Amino acid sequence: MSLPATPLLSLDAAVLDTETTSLDTKRARVVQLGAVLIRNGKIDRVEGFQSLVNPGEAIPPASTAIHGITDEMVKDAPRFAAAMPDLAAYLGQRLVIGFAVDFDVAVLKREHALANRPWRDFRYLDLRDLSMLLAPPLPEFSLDTVAAWLGASGGRRHSALGDAQLTADAFLRLVPLLRERGIRTLGEAERAVRQMQPGRIAAASRDGAIAALSRVDTYPYQHRVRDVMKAPPVAIDPGVSIREALRLLVSRRISSVFIRPEGASGCWAIATERDILRALDTDSESALKRPIASIASAPLVTVADSDFIYRAIGRMSRKGFRHLGVVDQDGQLCGAVTSRDLLKQRASDAIALTDALRETCGIQELAAVWSQLAQAARSLLASEADPRDVAAIIAGEVCALTARCARMAEQELVDAGRPQPQCRYAGIVLGSGGRGESMLALDQDNAIIHDAPEEDREARDWLEAMAKSMNHLLNAVGVPLCKGGVMAGNSAWRLSDAEWRARIGNWLSKSSPVDILNADIFFDFRPVHGDSELAEKLRQDAITAASGTPVFLRMMAHQAGDIESHVGWFGRLRTDEDGRIDLKKGGIMPIFAAARVAALARRIAVRSTPERLAALRGQEGIAGSSIDGLTEAHKLLMGFILGQQIRDIDRGISAGNRVAPKELSETEQDQLRWALQHVKLVADLLGGPTAG
Repeated sequence: MSLPATPLLSLDAAVLDTETTSLDTKRARVVQLGAVLIRNGKIDRVEGFQSLVNPGEAIPPASTAIHGITDEMVKDAPRFAAAMPDLAAYLGQRLVIGFAVDFDVAVLKREHALANRPWRDFRYLDLRDLSMLLAPPLPEFSLDTVAAWLGASGGRRHSALGDAQLTADAFLRLVPLLRERGIRTLGEAERAVRQMQPGRIAAASRDGAIAALSRVDTYPYQHRVRDVMKAPPVAIDPGVSIREALRLLVSRRISSVFIRPEGASGCWAIATERDILRALDTDSESALKRPIASIASAPLVTVADSDFIYRAIGRMSRKGFRHLGVVDQDGQLCGAVTSRDLLKQRASDAIALTDALRETCGIQELAAVWSQLAQAARSLLASEADPRDVAAIIAGEVCALTARCARMAEQELVDAGRPQPQCRYAGIVLGSGGRGESMLALDQDNAIIHDAPEEDREARDWLEAMAKSMNHLLNAVGVPLCKGGVMAGNSAWRLSDAEWRARIGNWLSKSSPVDILNADIFFDFRPVHGDSELAEKLRQDAITAASGTPVFLRMMAHQAGDIESHVGWFGRLRTDEDGRIDLKKGGIMPIFAAARVAALARRIAVRSTPERLAALRGQEGIAGSSIDGLTEAHKLLMGFILGQQIRDIDRGISAGNRVAPKELSETEQDQLRWALQHVKLVADLLGGPTAG
């Protein structure tokens, strides 16, 4: 079942076509049914469905002239009542796509009535309507004309299966063109067609599907691997005998040991109790004398200690493992986690997101995984999860997806005969993604730091090609290109370490509004791919430089404190002409900007707004009540934005940061007023060292 947030790129759909005795829906009878499946953006050309149908009346010669189906051909075919159940089973609960599909639906509905069979409305998209959205200069909007415009091909024309195959190919070719017009998801496509021609989209209730998925166990989304791992890990040398390893398992009451690398190029490995049992079963006489390395599995599969637990669950489930190593931010082994550890924390299989973003192949599969993000956010909010945790999960997936697309881009170049250069580089995510505070109104904010010298054009050209490919892949999957050009494919955001240091110095010395904006985005960055040490060193040095530049800090403080009030006389909420309030610009932005500049002034290196506010508590000149008020306001405002984004996505409206107060309950409106009034407390954060 496809939800509104499902990207068109990764729809699981059935493309349907009928051949009939007439083009008049009041008289037409079905003579052939045909369908083909689209799975993850690809046509299944193996399992197509086609069936002749005996209409119970003569087929007019004019109709036979079009589709070639004669009375003789259908005389032994099943009647509609007998043929339809097979088609219904083939379609299942999938979205249906067709060309001028209103005709097919009307004919099928009449056939059901004639056969005294119940009719079930289904959700569908019409290729003709979708192509008309783009207003191409076509003389007509027939299937032949639209298919020729798109360069589509299929089976035999005017057969039900052939037309379904042609429609499927044309639809997939239309998807990138729709994406260029900002129509990326099923909900957005439906809404665009409704606005073009009201009433064209078949009504389909989604409440049941949403309700069924609305609650999940939130623990795995709210806690990190470090909260459940065992530390330090139990490690032994590769030459230790299996007997000694077994004794260690028994004495420590553990189920696995990690084996240290052999030599500088070696890697960590793991041996479990099951590995030992298999060795004993195979060679009970001498197995205990063999070295543990002989039965170990390498390389050791790991998760980061900062990962949410759901990612560890997803990785174990997908790979069929029961044990994982845990690494710290430097990539050093720091702990171990088992399926038993996770199960004890009430984690279940009802995990909406998986670890697949790290290893899934192909943009269709990536888009399918990415489409689960809005549903996961909905489920978590319905389970009363902290909105800041939800935002951290979304940000984590943004980082994972960026890293995955970077690896895919690298592999594309290698496959094209352009091997990776011998320079250090890191892909970084900037802004809200780096802070761990992303919501569903996403676009790309990324950059690259490298150490390729200016004269090494080959390395720099390779990095440019990789970055542009990464940006293209992210856009195709569902993370739009940044309208402001803050992307690694833009040369201004793909610099060497020395060039970045010079640029940061320029920001600090000039301190123009544009410089402040760029610095705001930059100081929150997080390395997600490549050489994290190169990136982290630059960030620490940038923080040190900024903290010693009072003029720059005052400019940042001035921008952070420039707040437009959305609460008027008697607590009346001030909305725009659409009845909405931009809660990013007038709400969370002043909070995270003020927390950032106050943290920079004190050389506080943490990234997220909650962490920065917590670290500022007790600092000279900052009242604890202000920290409390801003922390709660930040939480409430993020919750209101996420809730509105989910409601809009379900309507086919692109997610944004503008919230409609009228869609909130009276209690929520009171909370919104309170939060907006407490945004003014940012002045307390900006009155310390930044004012110096």
